[in-house]
Amino acid sequence: MAKQRIGTLIIVGGGEDKREEQTILKEVSARARRGKLVVATAATTLPEEVAEEYFRIFKKLGVENVEHLDIRARHDAYHESNIEILRGASVVFFTGGDQLRITANLGDSPIYSLLQDIYHDGGTIVGTSAGASVMSETMMVSGPQDESNTIGSLSMAPGFALLRGVLIDQHFAERGRIGRLIGAVAHNPRNLGVGIDQNTAIIVDTPNAFRVIGEGAVYVVDGTGISDTNLADGRRNETVSVYDIRLHVLGEGDRFDLDTRRPLNERDEPIEPILLPQLGDLQIEGTRRAHARIGGDGRSNGDGVSH
Repeated sequence: MAKQRIGTLIIVGGGEDKREEQTILKEVSARARRGKLVVATAATTLPEEVAEEYFRIFKKLGVENVEHLDIRARHDAYHESNIEILRGASVVFFTGGDQLRITANLGDSPIYSLLQDIYHDGGTIVGTSAGASVMSETMMVSGPQDESNTIGSLSMAPGFALLRGVLIDQHFAERGRIGRLIGAVAHNPRNLGVGIDQNTAIIVDTPNAFRVIGEGAVYVVDGTGISDTNLADGRRNETVSVYDIRLHVLGEGDRFDLDTRRPLNERDEPIEPILLPQLGDLQIEGTRRAHARIGGDGRSNGDGVSH
């Protein structure tokens, strides 16, 4: 039986502020408290430089125990010394780089198993940029930017599945990734698409909801109501057509329910959509009102004008 998720995820769209307000990194530091914060640099080709920068930041923010998990090849994920670094961590922070370097080198290894244990025992797992992408069940690897999505242009792969039923994209507005996220959701509308701007994060600290922090927006693409798409029958490189998809744009402080797929109000209740009448219904109702205002002899009843 799968373990019930009881930990916290902080999923960052990349480009988090490291010098001024540091809103997101302060949130991360607060969760480390006097515990151990491990910086995991598996995604980057410059692990020492990246780790040194985060070490300096987290130390200044009051984290006393910061360690570096340096996984450069798959065999590193089996070394007892690296397992010992991760063991007992309160917070694990995955840096940016290439998400495939994370999953290819850590997937189904002792490090991966321990990461799952930390999470399900109440720990906090943080990922920024590429580190954000691996959090979901299916992760975006590559695809077009600043242009419409085309059939066959997306590359996706299995992620760590810490957050199921969700597909994460990062650096979202800055790199014009709305087209590729819509295309990814259309591949399987069971997955909710979540696009996160730079210096913005979602915090998943309850089983079924997240809240937004940071200066940008979070875009939620819901494909539940898709009525049709050409993905299955279209030709490769043809522009993807998707009908009746739903989009939410969330800012700092907004909350979203992953079960109902609805934004939440201040009482944590789903905000219900406005149900608009169909165009045909509006036309019929307009005709009825016109007949009610005009008598059978063509004269006005006093509240309208006869023509």
